[in-house]
Amino acid sequence: MEAVLLVIHLLVAIALIAVVLLQRSEGGALGIGGGGGGGMFSPRGAGNILTKATVALAAVFFLTSITLTIIHRESGGPSSILDDIQSDAQQEESGGQSGGDGSVLPNLPQSSPSQEPQVPVSE
Repeated sequence: MEAVLLVIHLLVAIALIAVVLLQRSEGGALGIGGGGGGGMFSPRGAGNILTKATVALAAVFFLTSITLTIIHRESGGPSSILDDIQSDAQQEESGGQSGGDGSVLPNLPQSSPSQEPQVPVSE
């Protein structure tokens, strides 16, 4: 259910972007259509249809956003990405896989401070 609703949400978002870009610009230079007379619609008719389509798509967009939020909240999944990271770090610490210093980075080979870096010399 959540996947189907997410696909609908994405399609509505793309359609909303297209409808907004088709609207006639009033000096803001955002619209790409509707300049001058002619075309598929008269200027007045196109404005009314595009305005109604924008309102309808915006309403569907908000409804799908709210519904997706409610579905995710009730699924019992983690509420944040940071919760996943913290739980992974705690599992690694309990399993002895972490560096022991509380770091979530893997154990990397340490270079001793007495070794100086070797610089290649060109002859």
